Amino acid sequence: MEEIAAKTIVTRNKSTAWFGAEYNMNLYRGCSHGCIYCDSRSDCYGTVDFDRVRVKKDALRIVRDDLRRKVRWGVVATGSMSDPYNPHEREMQLTRHALELVAAYGFGAAVATKSTLVTRDVDIFKEIAQQAPVLIKMTVTTDDDELCAKVEPHVALSSARLAAVEALSRQGIYTGILLMPVLPFLEDSTENVVRILRLASNAGARFVYPSFGVTLRQSQRTYFLDRLEELFPGTAQKYLNRYGSGYQCASPRAKELHQVFREECGRLGLLYKMPEIIRSYRTGYQDAQLTWF
Repeated sequence: MEEIAAKTIVTRNKSTAWFGAEYNMNLYRGCSHGCIYCDSRSDCYGTVDFDRVRVKKDALRIVRDDLRRKVRWGVVATGSMSDPYNPHEREMQLTRHALELVAAYGFGAAVATKSTLVTRDVDIFKEIAQQAPVLIKMTVTTDDDELCAKVEPHVALSSARLAAVEALSRQGIYTGILLMPVLPFLEDSTENVVRILRLASNAGARFVYPSFGVTLRQSQRTYFLDRLEELFPGTAQKYLNRYGSGYQCASPRAKELHQVFREECGRLGLLYKMPEIIRSYRTGYQDAQLTWF
């Protein structure tokens, strides 16, 4: 695998609004999952040949040094630009060893993934959780495995991801669902949303955080529309007719879906508001920063 140079890997977030994470960590660049909607394909991120995974050279030493220099405790998020559990991780184990460093230095962890490989590291999540918050966010956008295989072609099917959520939840790991993006004209039905919520609840998920629509910009837009035309003839034109060159492509049914979503979450006891999710998974660790030193 190609190595790329990096001076730092664990970086300070400008805001903790996204799941309360103080730091961000990406060990890999690029992603082989092939999701047709991925925003990380956008030109603004500067990742050439996005579907090819590369690894940051000497990543574990850099992560160790980054964590050792931090003077402020916090939660380290991973999975923002590339899935930390890509197929290469099975042998390379960079994510696993980086999480071991997170545990060793007393930080928390927030992982976003679409891979069932995340269940491999339950022992490390448990170790981290003894002293700091742990949050696992599993993306699921449709309950239909056939549709999933088209829009997310090289990653675990939705049913397998939900099984992974259940496996983590049974081990006491705080786990939930990222219901995003919900693709207009393909996934934005009331039936799909309700089924995912019920499946998430049955799997022991603590929260579901949604986005009823998709964002499109730069080269990502071209890639997405080309794939739509290939997989779902006529759907790309629906996007062009409704959204033109717009960035925020909200579902035409977003208002209705939000109402159904809130009602069903209330009935099932699922959290969905960001402040409540952050407060919930960090409960019991409020004094961690005070005692860190």
